Amino acid sequence: MSNLFEQATQQTVISVAELNRLARTAVERGVPLVWVAGEISNFKRYDSGHCYFTLKDEAAQVDAVMFRHKAQNLDWQPQNGMQVEVRATATVYEARGKFQLAVDAMRRAGLGALYAAFEKLKAKLEQEGLFDPDLKRELPAFPRTVGVVTSPQAAALRDVITALRRRMPGIHVIIYPTPVQGEGAGAKIAEAIALAGDRAECDVLIVCRGGGSIEDLWAYNQEVVARAIRASPVPVVSGVGHETDFTIADFAADMRAPTPTAAAELVSPDGAQLRRDVVLAAQQLVRVFQRDIEDRMQRLDFLSRRLTHPGERIRNQQVHLQHLLTRLRGAWQRGADEHSWRLRDTAQRLRASAPDAGALLLQQQELLRRLLTAMRSRMTAAGERVQGAQSHLLHLSPERVLDRGYSITETVDGAIVRDSAQLAAEQELKVTLARGWAGVRVKRTG
Repeated sequence: MSNLFEQATQQTVISVAELNRLARTAVERGVPLVWVAGEISNFKRYDSGHCYFTLKDEAAQVDAVMFRHKAQNLDWQPQNGMQVEVRATATVYEARGKFQLAVDAMRRAGLGALYAAFEKLKAKLEQEGLFDPDLKRELPAFPRTVGVVTSPQAAALRDVITALRRRMPGIHVIIYPTPVQGEGAGAKIAEAIALAGDRAECDVLIVCRGGGSIEDLWAYNQEVVARAIRASPVPVVSGVGHETDFTIADFAADMRAPTPTAAAELVSPDGAQLRRDVVLAAQQLVRVFQRDIEDRMQRLDFLSRRLTHPGERIRNQQVHLQHLLTRLRGAWQRGADEHSWRLRDTAQRLRASAPDAGALLLQQQELLRRLLTAMRSRMTAAGERVQGAQSHLLHLSPERVLDRGYSITETVDGAIVRDSAQLAAEQELKVTLARGWAGVRVKRTG
């Protein structure tokens, strides 16, 4: 596209298609996605599902298109003369060079303020903790009475009653009539909820009405209704509008149902399923009882087989006693025989191991002779060794050396003098001779 802009400034002639493309680019870049308010005229929905119309006010008008994938999200039918607000992108239809709005979303005029009020109140009550999940109460599993806060003429009431009759015909229904839309409807709904709580006639309360526009459901977006729901001593189920509709009452209620029929199904047990469960439980109970009876019958048969006549029991015990006596006699006889054999064996072993006194005496005399002989031999050898050692000691004795004329010289402190270098002049010495000793003094050494 930048090339087209350059061509438009540099060339004098461009094609119509290029001009329309330039215009579309300039419009889409220059005008952001905006909300535009106006009145619908010339509205036409084609078989393709696309919607074409003109949006106008007192001073101007502009063509608009809403394609099928966007138009199918509308839960209401646009008509000529309606004041609406559209969220759209400004563009140019190149084939015709027509300026138009490509509509992304559409709402009736004034809904923007309603949505803003809805979000503001929701944020306020949420901050106060009115929607705290911990405040939600459980619904009774088997309610006897269900209260319905709605208009007696509302189709939602018929849906609720039909669903309750289908699921659990025995449930009582109490209707707390109230207008469900229009001026003052919110206060009336709150009064009906409070009345149901004061009377304490029902176990659970359904606050419901059928679908509609946001204006139709606005009574359920009021603070007084939300506070009445939370103040109710009875658990409250909200079933307002369709599945895509959300109201402040839905957030405040203990449970939200997508439709009035779904609300009735939430508060009532499924009678058909309960009957099936009861039948199944009864069948299981019968099977349990039957198995128990069969088990007891089998135990009775077993006990009956064990039950015998006292005379029969005495005879059986006598037979058993006789059997034990036979076993006892056999065991005693085997024990006596075993002890007899052991005694014979021991006697035989004693006889075999009795000592021979004559042989032992001869053996003792022989051992004594051998002992005396060994002692004499050992003493003779020892005497010879002593004599040899004595001769050797006499040969090495210092006295024999002294007898040959030698002497032993000692210092005063007993040290043997072997070298003259150990001596000093006038030193006193002791000289030991073969017989006796003498004290001497050194005069000179050499």
